[in-house]
Amino acid sequence: MNQGVPDVGKLNPQAPPELSRFAFLLGNWKCEAKLLQANGTWQKLDAAWHGRFILDGYAIQDEYRMIGPTGELIVLGMNIRSYDAANHRWSIKWLNALTGTWTDLASQEFGGVNFANHSVTYVFKEPTAPHPYTRATYTDISKTHFTWKGEQSTDAKSWTEFMIVECHRTNP
Repeated sequence: MNQGVPDVGKLNPQAPPELSRFAFLLGNWKCEAKLLQANGTWQKLDAAWHGRFILDGYAIQDEYRMIGPTGELIVLGMNIRSYDAANHRWSIKWLNALTGTWTDLASQEFGGVNFANHSVTYVFKEPTAPHPYTRATYTDISKTHFTWKGEQSTDAKSWTEFMIVECHRTNP
């Protein structure tokens, strides 16, 4: 193994092949987050993403952190992603390390996880944000880049953008 390149593991040959749909998250990513402020301006923040296979290649774990303008940690958590092949459903859970709470990101109530036109989308109830629903979309996915777009809603029908995270791979 090359020094400096993290071991991200590999998909277990016995795991559902659908799990590889989130393999674009594997590795280290340096990100720039833009967060919409109440006055309509966008605040730029530094962020990082790191993804790897876990549990002998049956799941993907990805960690996300975002740093505030004065260097304080404002988001820290991880997702655990797995695929239930028997029921054709994704299970994605977010652990907010700063609050110690879990959130279900792939609820069937909102249609689960959807893959279309080289993008991934899911809707979830927000436990801590000022808006009740978030729609997360991964788009512009390539080997060296992806964009995460967050949209907010009060009714899970009408959406407005509140965050854009541009991620660039920092390792091959």
